[in-house]
Amino acid sequence: MSGARRLPFTFDAAALKSDLERIGPREWVPHFNQQYYEGAWSGVALRSTGGHTAQLYADPSKPKSYADTPALAKCRHIREALGAFECPLETVRLLKLAPGSRIREHSDFDLGERFGVVRVHVPVLTNPAVEFSLGGESVLMREGESWYLDLSLPHRVDNRGTTDRVHLVVDCVVNDWVRSVIR
Repeated sequence: MSGARRLPFTFDAAALKSDLERIGPREWVPHFNQQYYEGAWSGVALRSTGGHTAQLYADPSKPKSYADTPALAKCRHIREALGAFECPLETVRLLKLAPGSRIREHSDFDLGERFGVVRVHVPVLTNPAVEFSLGGESVLMREGESWYLDLSLPHRVDNRGTTDRVHLVVDCVVNDWVRSVIR
């Protein structure tokens, strides 16, 4: 199986973008893994451990304590999009990479079908100068599409554009439905 697979459902990108306007600037917090990036990489938790908006870290030691955050309550279209996922959800975040920023190559060793949790990316805001590399191959993701990414493979992102790149990032517990859409 390839490390990236476009999933068979898309979302209304304009509607998802309208939800971004409901997120205040103070709700965006710097990504916790500061050695992995250059520039500005921030996020807002929409579902997290304990339901805290500033809790970006997906804490594997507390797998049953995930809850929706107040930020998700403000995002009607994102809530509707999450309804398409026929599986238990762990963390759900909006992750923003500012223009001129980069996420250095790294691997998330605890993600992938064999670990019981897969990550899906839904580009909400992007530009043609964003380069996403997974396992040495370029993955072009367009706004509103949904993508399974095996992030246990080496991956990096460069935003060489002049606008933010914002993805809705959904961690899904593997079940029969997940297996059917990622294969």
